[in-house]
Amino acid sequence: MIKKIILFMFLFSLVIAQKRSPALYWESLDFKEKVAFVNGVYAAGAKFKFHHKQEVKKQYNQDPNWVEPYYIERFYNILDEHRAKKAGYQVNLVAQALDAFYSNYDNTAIPVLEAVRIVSLSQDGETEKADLYLLKAQKRYKP
Repeated sequence: MIKKIILFMFLFSLVIAQKRSPALYWESLDFKEKVAFVNGVYAAGAKFKFHHKQEVKKQYNQDPNWVEPYYIERFYNILDEHRAKKAGYQVNLVAQALDAFYSNYDNTAIPVLEAVRIVSLSQDGETEKADLYLLKAQKRYKP
């Protein structure tokens, strides 16, 4: 489990370490690669939650007084924000929304994973939260 997390962080750091902007990286992908990227983000989140829940079950079964801490649920909520529930398995809709997202110059320096979160929230109708994250990201990653 730790090895998987370290591998994920290493691959993520490679994406961040690129000299080109996230928008240029996104634009360099063909549509099938974009869909695969979004699908990979969704799959990684789901797999991580699955493995974590299995570990929680193991811990729970060993100690009947053990109670799941709040931070675990908050972490799950953050993972879920990166997945548009209304889009379902149509990840191509999210890829198209990311195309539109990066067509705005103010969004070109926002990392792709943050963009996925913002777009997913927006697609699920949580526009106020998406707008708040967008404004914070635009301020943090000025082009």
